[in-house]
Amino acid sequence: MNRIVILGAGYAGMAATVSLAARTKRRDDVRITVVSADERFTERLRLHQTASGQQLADLRIPHLLDGTGVDFVHGWVTGVDAAARTVCVDDERVLEYDRLVYALGSVADTAAVPGVDDHAYTLNSAHDAELLARRLADLGTGTLAVCGSGLTGVEAAAEIAERHPALDVVLIGRQEPGSTMGPKAKAYVQSALTRLGVRVVSGAEIVKVRPEAVDLAGGDSVPADLVLWTSGVRVSPLAAAGGLRIDERGRILTDGTLRSVSHPQVYAIGDAAAIRQGYGVMHGTCQGGMPTGVHAALSIARELTGRQPGRFRFGYLHAPVSLGRHDAVVQFTRPDDSPRRFCLTGRPAVWYKETVSSSPWPSFVRLKRFPSAGLFAWRRGGRYTR
Repeated sequence: MNRIVILGAGYAGMAATVSLAARTKRRDDVRITVVSADERFTERLRLHQTASGQQLADLRIPHLLDGTGVDFVHGWVTGVDAAARTVCVDDERVLEYDRLVYALGSVADTAAVPGVDDHAYTLNSAHDAELLARRLADLGTGTLAVCGSGLTGVEAAAEIAERHPALDVVLIGRQEPGSTMGPKAKAYVQSALTRLGVRVVSGAEIVKVRPEAVDLAGGDSVPADLVLWTSGVRVSPLAAAGGLRIDERGRILTDGTLRSVSHPQVYAIGDAAAIRQGYGVMHGTCQGGMPTGVHAALSIARELTGRQPGRFRFGYLHAPVSLGRHDAVVQFTRPDDSPRRFCLTGRPAVWYKETVSSSPWPSFVRLKRFPSAGLFAWRRGGRYTR
């Protein structure tokens, strides 16, 4: 029996699970197990909507896996032993594997700045977003400080400001909002935030979060009744503790096929992996995560038939950003994620962003029946990855 264990059921983990199940469904010598801390699929692309108080669809992972033959284990991964090829779940159940797909993702880095763990909310999960939504509803008026001016912070600030116009929303970060975009898209983002009443504090380094304020380097502070932390990410320490070779940020180092450089029976995908392309190491997004899952599934299927896995190549396509429910901007990019001149704004961008955000779950359903469809779902990057 070929025992394959997949850790994590996010965008990358689910893509790997359904793709591999479909590719091995006629084999009776393959057993696939997926481990997830939640039975409900987390639409991380939409957590800013949850935080604003909107209700999202209840997408159940066991329901999607019906008929695939995959064993679903509901629990927290509490240990990995790469040498013994075992995984511990909830400190009590041990799963043995012949091949492991490590897709535990990342969370907001709440340890880098004092006070964040104690006084700030995050968008790490649907539960965390729901906690913030309830607190915002109870607050009514006051000030929300969104710490981190990247795209996650921009989406959260815009969504909450639109949904709670009585709130004073402040977006704080080192960079100006939209700094990774071209001039037109960047200007559009900043104009939309102004229209929604979001105050922007850029060029700011946050040094401490207190119950009533966010302290900045230089002695300034921003009063805040609530704080949402979206600045930086970190990965689980389980990979390092389990003996897998990692980079300086704790991500598993992979070869060109997405296998661990220290333990080739382990595939690392999504945010938890340091996947190097010609332009550098990929950053964590759904856009890149699902292709890594599909590629890992295809590679394992090839190995089961005695063939060698192929090299993974990926190039970015776009950066869609919602600015509330009625506005958005889509920055199209080169494969290395640098901005092109072209972007979409307004209603066309809203439609585009909604199409992107709603596509993963139907894609999983489609992969259950047509696993080869996943091979055409991403850009290979051309000369940027050749």
